[in-house]
Amino acid sequence: MIQKHTVTFKLVTVLTMVLGVFFAGFAVAQEQTVEQVIARVNQGIDASTLASQALKDYAKKNLVPLCTNEVFVREAEAQNAKKVTLEDIKKADQEWINAEDELPVHKEKLGNACAQEIAKVAAKLPALGEVFVMDNQGANVGQNVLTSDYWQGDEEKWTNAFNEGKGGVDISESKLDKSTNTIDQKISLPLVNPKGIVVGAICIGVKTDQL
Repeated sequence: MIQKHTVTFKLVTVLTMVLGVFFAGFAVAQEQTVEQVIARVNQGIDASTLASQALKDYAKKNLVPLCTNEVFVREAEAQNAKKVTLEDIKKADQEWINAEDELPVHKEKLGNACAQEIAKVAAKLPALGEVFVMDNQGANVGQNVLTSDYWQGDEEKWTNAFNEGKGGVDISESKLDKSTNTIDQKISLPLVNPKGIVVGAICIGVKTDQL
């Protein structure tokens, strides 16, 4: 009887330790403030070897505040809540890429609340070109011009900006954007809610000759 109780006690102890480690890890993952995410973003911008000082200054002043834009965050969270599978997202991506005519999803992403907010931001910042918001899987939430694809989850603009939920920065080289037929430099940043949770990302094309 003593041996049985000893084994049971050991099993309970091991289980408690495993659960403790799990929940401790979960807690650590959640222990992130908005300020910490923004600080990481600013550090990433400063560390970029592709961005000029003018672009860095512009990004920190005008683009970083978009990380906490209420509309972008709300719309990304709303799409996340739908819990669309990655398989369905990739299927939608192929339909988007292969489409020869405008699809209903094209129209929706160009006219929804997120797209309308992008238009307002772009109107205040003339140096902006293509802008689009992504959810926590890299799927398109809203945009101001039609992107070439729907899913960005396998591209650095999303993987580096979302950064496994920690938030980060991706800055690409200047090149011709076929969607706008202008040369711009893409900067991708995380979207973070008031609780410090990264809920998506935003990619912003900056026409550096207008800085």
